[in-house]
Amino acid sequence: MPRPRGALPSEAAAARAREGYDRAAAGARIKLALVCSPGGHLAQLYRLRPWWGEHERVWVTFRKPDSESLVGDEDVVWAYHPTTRNLPNLLRNLWLSWRVLRDHRPDVVVSSGAGVAFPFFLSARLLGIKTVYVEVYDRIDSRTLTGRLCYPLSDLFLLQWDEQRRLYPKGHVIGTLL
Repeated sequence: MPRPRGALPSEAAAARAREGYDRAAAGARIKLALVCSPGGHLAQLYRLRPWWGEHERVWVTFRKPDSESLVGDEDVVWAYHPTTRNLPNLLRNLWLSWRVLRDHRPDVVVSSGAGVAFPFFLSARLLGIKTVYVEVYDRIDSRTLTGRLCYPLSDLFLLQWDEQRRLYPKGHVIGTLL
């Protein structure tokens, strides 16, 4: 899609992501890669089930009891953990992201964090795949590390609180996913 005249590259990318999201909202089936850590991040993405349930998808998360119970019957790729300050697992997940995105060819990578999101957003950017990031609901006064890393790589950056707009000026408030 050519860039609209006068639009900055990030504006054009956001327009493409919104177009893909609008296509999905209009009933067209798309392919998704849903990438997140277990726990609250997984719970937040899982609450979007009325939306993602209509689309072909692959999940990427860590093999933990909550992820096995929520998405164990889905198409799941188990990522490497821990990710916090763990360079070997960052590199493993970067390689995993490249393989998963090349094999599954999703239209959009959607994530609510945490550490596993960054390598997938980096690979998605390199492969020309759209990205949507949902910032967590419990950080209103400061940005999360993953949010800071994924913000410049996101075609669409979603916020759950109006107060988060000052932290992420190009973000779009969607309300809480509780």
